[in-house]
Amino acid sequence: MKLPATAHTSRPWRIHEIADDFTVEDVWALPTPGGPDELDRLVRQFTSDNDPRDSSRVQRFLFTARWKLGRLLGWDKPDEGVGTRVPTLRDRLPEDLREGPQGPAFQSAPFTSVYQTHDEWAAEMANKTVHALLHIGWVPDESGAYHGQMAVLVKPNGLLGTLYMAAIKPFRYVGVYPALIRSIGEEWNSNSPDREPG
Repeated sequence: MKLPATAHTSRPWRIHEIADDFTVEDVWALPTPGGPDELDRLVRQFTSDNDPRDSSRVQRFLFTARWKLGRLLGWDKPDEGVGTRVPTLRDRLPEDLREGPQGPAFQSAPFTSVYQTHDEWAAEMANKTVHALLHIGWVPDESGAYHGQMAVLVKPNGLLGTLYMAAIKPFRYVGVYPALIRSIGEEWNSNSPDREPG
């Protein structure tokens, strides 16, 4: 379920200390019900090498088209990424986060973990169009259970980045996010330890 930006900005996340120059682009509640200590399980699900055949046809088509376009226009060259065009956000971390867990490495996505706490994880990526953050928080709900909350924060790279973000917005809402959220929930439920057989 899509949430207002305040669902992210109103929480006392540590990300606010290091990414105050980023804009909250999207916030989503994730269908990942669990107990108070399951953020790490969700983070490992995000960073694992999922089979691309598990995603929807529309999602596969959009991602394939995006990577081909990026290759053609040179958006994703190594010198446009984190540590080259933009410094890593790890350079901004306060000492306690820098010395704490960074979070696992991604097996295939172009993101790098920045930090992980008991209830929060952030990862970053950059290319010629944008410096983006994926933030996953572990939040309580009204029933006393917990679930994941995903926020995407961005810092567009000039006019190109602003136009790019505007151009892909309809595709994100129609083709990417619905399929992504559904697949996150399906994988979470299929790997739940208390899942009933059948």
